[in-house]
Amino acid sequence: MAENMQNDLPVVVIAGRPNVGKSTLFNRLVGRRQAIVSDTPGVTRDRKEGEALLRGKRVRLIDTAGLEEAAPDTLFGRMRASSESAVSIADLVLFCIDARAGVTPADAHFAAWLRKQNKPVLLVANKAEGAVATAEALEAYSLGLGSPLALSAEHGEGIAHLMGEIADRLPEGPGRRRARGDDEEEERPAGPLRLAIVGRPNAGKSTLLNRLLGEERMITGPEPGLTRDSISVLLQDEHGPIQLVDTAGLRRKARIEESLEKMSVSASIEALKMAEVVVLTLDATLGVHEQDLQIARLVEREGRACVLALNKWDAVEDRTATRNAISYRIENSLAQMRGIPVVAFSALTGAGVNKLLPTVRKAYEVWNSRVTTGELNRWFEEALERHAPPLVDGKRLKLRYMTQAKSRPPTFILFGTRAEMLPDAYRRYLVNGLRETFHLPGTPIRLQTRGTRNPFVDNKS
Repeated sequence: MAENMQNDLPVVVIAGRPNVGKSTLFNRLVGRRQAIVSDTPGVTRDRKEGEALLRGKRVRLIDTAGLEEAAPDTLFGRMRASSESAVSIADLVLFCIDARAGVTPADAHFAAWLRKQNKPVLLVANKAEGAVATAEALEAYSLGLGSPLALSAEHGEGIAHLMGEIADRLPEGPGRRRARGDDEEEERPAGPLRLAIVGRPNAGKSTLLNRLLGEERMITGPEPGLTRDSISVLLQDEHGPIQLVDTAGLRRKARIEESLEKMSVSASIEALKMAEVVVLTLDATLGVHEQDLQIARLVEREGRACVLALNKWDAVEDRTATRNAISYRIENSLAQMRGIPVVAFSALTGAGVNKLLPTVRKAYEVWNSRVTTGELNRWFEEALERHAPPLVDGKRLKLRYMTQAKSRPPTFILFGTRAEMLPDAYRRYLVNGLRETFHLPGTPIRLQTRGTRNPFVDNKS
């Protein structure tokens, strides 16, 4: 099982009640739009993490769900528990209030709770645009958390001052950037494998991420669509680091109505495009839905390696029939990803989850495969002998040789006279031969063609 990597950077947690601008402040500090922002209260449900460089110091920044009073077994209760867990590991807490609304009873309640946590707290009065809001911010002195820092995350006012305050209050450590002129260059480790977990709502993606991490990192429950934003975490297996992204559930386009859900789906698709390997998670009790196939086609179109994850396997009664039905549907609907690796498990109980990351690593190796030109053309000559190129407009194509242009995914170029006119059926024959001969199961294969021209025919003077 993979282990959650403990980042040695100082941890800064943004906390506060819903809709005070925490995610806007998070985006402003990390320097890019990383968290979904909306006027709808409670958009952020899971902790979102990012690295920020503040006055020369790198920090691990955590955006949390809004702090609300709620029963522990409710969605808002689980959101609050997640936020409190983040505060427990913080080196500094940014407690946000809405300067325009003034200090609310909820602000006072959670400020009292924060004072008992023995954590350094920086009080931030957000939305302090103009003189009126700035004056209202002074009311925050009553919270007993020191002097409020008035700013506007949306407009960028006061952000530079905030960055300086954060840097001054954090301990010195590995987050401090070396001064220019140091002779020794900072070593940069190889980048982690980028892995995205995608699928329809309620397939168990967040439960799977929690199981891989060994902690309740994501909020889970029976309610579909709990994850709204793409949440990235770093974990470690025996082969190295993995940047793991849990995404919001992807539904049919016709059913995506609210602007907030559109933003969630957009973030999920963007995470898929940035990934190297995609775990397509299915509810095994429901089989393969057309939407699952649409997601798989998107993965293939983007050229990503893919692993099919059959979750809730413990609830499947006839496992042989279920696996056969799913395999048949996949093989017949996704010919371009034939041989896609399949892992069956229960994220809830943990049974079989240990097989997932080794399968992901193997899919990543296949995605990075390279074939030597000699091997490739020996196979190509045999393929031409077994099945000669067809006639096009009464003339046979003269296919000469093939080379691999790149990997990630494996991409081959076929050269020959009028090769650009290669029929789709013969193209599939070649791709299937490449997949079988060079052991490239499940990964997208690109086959490009380059025709050769006769200069005496095409360039008559």
